Amino acid sequence: MQAIVEANIDNANIAAVISNRADAAGLAWASSRGINTLSLNHRDFDSRESFDLAMIEKIDAFAPDLVVLAGFMRILTSQFCRHYQGRLLNIHPSLLPSFTGLHTHERAIEMGCKLAGCTVHFVTEELDNGPIVAQAAVPVLPTDTPDTLANRVLACEHKIYPQAVADFVSGRLFLSDGKVNNIRRNRDDEFLLGQG
Repeated sequence: MQAIVEANIDNANIAAVISNRADAAGLAWASSRGINTLSLNHRDFDSRESFDLAMIEKIDAFAPDLVVLAGFMRILTSQFCRHYQGRLLNIHPSLLPSFTGLHTHERAIEMGCKLAGCTVHFVTEELDNGPIVAQAAVPVLPTDTPDTLANRVLACEHKIYPQAVADFVSGRLFLSDGKVNNIRRNRDDEFLLGQG
């Protein structure tokens, strides 16, 4: 989230930062920069569906063109995903479709992967399986731990996520018939290989 805000994307207005945790560091950071913030504790709701409906109401009050997930570690309901279809982005710390879900870096190391990375994708009802917008890769080093690998992947996340948001805001990135259209697709910077 901070990387996206700090990118100062042309024609982008960060309307609000919303978290399900009142103590999320991102809320204080955003608030200190004059960005609207609010929290909605999922434990205050009797079901995932009722929480997501309340979140939709809060988000829609800001009338966003795009909803960006950044560090939001809850599985969203089908209703939420459908409501924001084509305008809901997520970043995942693996080269999807490999290693959906959690513990991606540990799993990449355990499987002996030579490359790991991150993926920006449109969110669909199926977890970590939406149309891929961009990916960045780093080598998996023989000395890597999950933490060292995560740090290198995070540096790539901070590059490709703001760019994906910028492409969406500019109209260069959109979904058509469930497929990603991105005018930048044929450019050399679409695949980033991080240094060891």
